[in-house]
Amino acid sequence: MPGLYPAVGGESSAAACARVYKAWSVQYETGVARQTQKTPRSGPQQAALVDELKALAVQLGFEVREEKLLREVGYRVRSGSCRVRDAQVIFLDRGLPPAAQIDILVEELAGRPLEDVYVSPAARRLLDRAAAAVAPDQSAA
Repeated sequence: MPGLYPAVGGESSAAACARVYKAWSVQYETGVARQTQKTPRSGPQQAALVDELKALAVQLGFEVREEKLLREVGYRVRSGSCRVRDAQVIFLDRGLPPAAQIDILVEELAGRPLEDVYVSPAARRLLDRAAAAVAPDQSAA
């Protein structure tokens, strides 16, 4: 019986399975990537999108802070939004790759009213997809 994953160039089915698993795990290694979102591939494009999403967050009333989020025994710190006194703050871990920062910003900004704000087509697609993914989850609750 042939293996579940097609072998390439004479590799064993176990090696093919490992290759597919590695490709899958790289895609989801940050823990925040969404299957429906595609972020720009080049570094400058990702950096520009991160900057645009940070500026959008500021326009929507968030304070965006990039900090090195320290991890200690007993609690787990991760990027995301919270309320600090009367301000909405989005914390981004400075150590995260740009793709993960994009995913966090999109997750926090999805579903916000954007009719009066210019958003590039790439950013709008990401935000619309994330808002569509969040909408069914909220209706089920």
